[in-house]
Amino acid sequence: MLEAGLELRPRQNKWSVLMKRVWRYRLMYLLFIPAIVYFVVFSYIPFYGLTIAFKKYIAFKGIAASPWVGWDNFHYIFTSAKFMAVLKNTIIIHMYGLIFGFPIPILFAILLNEVKSMWFKKSIQTVTYFPHFLSWVVYAGIAINFVGPTGIFNTILTNAGMDPVQFLTDTNLFRPVLIVTGIIKEFGWGAIIYLAAITSIDPEQYEAARVDGAKRLRQIWHITLPGMRPIIILMFVLNLASLLDAGFDQVFNMYNPSVYDVADIIDTYVYRIGLQSNDFSLATAVGIFKGVVSCILIITANSMVKKWEGRSLW
Repeated sequence: MLEAGLELRPRQNKWSVLMKRVWRYRLMYLLFIPAIVYFVVFSYIPFYGLTIAFKKYIAFKGIAASPWVGWDNFHYIFTSAKFMAVLKNTIIIHMYGLIFGFPIPILFAILLNEVKSMWFKKSIQTVTYFPHFLSWVVYAGIAINFVGPTGIFNTILTNAGMDPVQFLTDTNLFRPVLIVTGIIKEFGWGAIIYLAAITSIDPEQYEAARVDGAKRLRQIWHITLPGMRPIIILMFVLNLASLLDAGFDQVFNMYNPSVYDVADIIDTYVYRIGLQSNDFSLATAVGIFKGVVSCILIITANSMVKKWEGRSLW
C-alpha cells in the first residue's frame, strides 16, 4: 500500500501543477473555447455523416435507420466508366494548369522585380492582383461575355465576315479556355510569394555579380532563380498534392452539358449526383475517395519537401 501511495503522489502533483497552470492562464484558455467549439461542431461532428458512404441512404429514414450496404458504393464508383472518365478529366485539367500555369507567376515576379519605376510597378501589381478578389461567379460571367457564342470576340469575327468560334461548346477548345482564364485570374496573386522570396535575397550578391561584369540575365539565372528555388519546389510539390482538385468554382460556372465529356471533374460530378440526383451515398463515397487520396498526396509532398529542402510543412 505504501508503494502504491508513493506511485500515486507524483501523478497528483502533476495534475495539481497542470490545474494551477490552467487557472493562471484561464483568460487565455477562454479565448480558445469559441475556436474549439467551432471546429467540433462544424468539422468533427459531421464526420458521423461519412457513414452514408457505407449505406443506402434514405432521407426520410435518416442516417441511423438507413440500411447498410458495406463497400457497394465504392465498388460501383471503381467499376463505373463514368467515374473513370471524371477522374481522368480532373487529372488532365489539373496537370494542364500545372504545366502551363505554374511558370507564369514565377516569370511575372522576376519581370516585376526588374521594374525600377515604383508607380508603374504598383500600378501593374494592382491590375494583376485585382481579378483574384473577384468570385468565379463574377469572373466567369466576364469571361463568357468575351468568349461566349454572342460575346465580344465572336461579335468582332462575325462583323468581319468570319465564322464564330464556339469556345464554350467545342470539346477541343473548352479545356484551353479553362486554363487561360484560370491563369489570367490568379497569376498576379500567385506572384506575391515569389516576390517575397526575391526580396529575401541578399542585395550584396547582386552587387558582387555586377562588379564581376554579370548582366541582368546572368544575375537572374545565377542569383534570383537559385534564391527562389526552395519556394518554387515547395509550391510545385503542393500543387502536385492537390492533383484531384481541378477548380470546382471555375468549371461549374463555365461548363455546360455539351462539354461534360472533357470538363466534368470529381467535384462537379459529386455535386450532380449528390444534390441534383439525390444519391447522397454515392456522392459521399466519391468524396471520401478524394479525401483519402488527397491526404496521401499531401503527406507524400511533405516527405518530398523534407527530403529535398530539409524543411517540413508540419
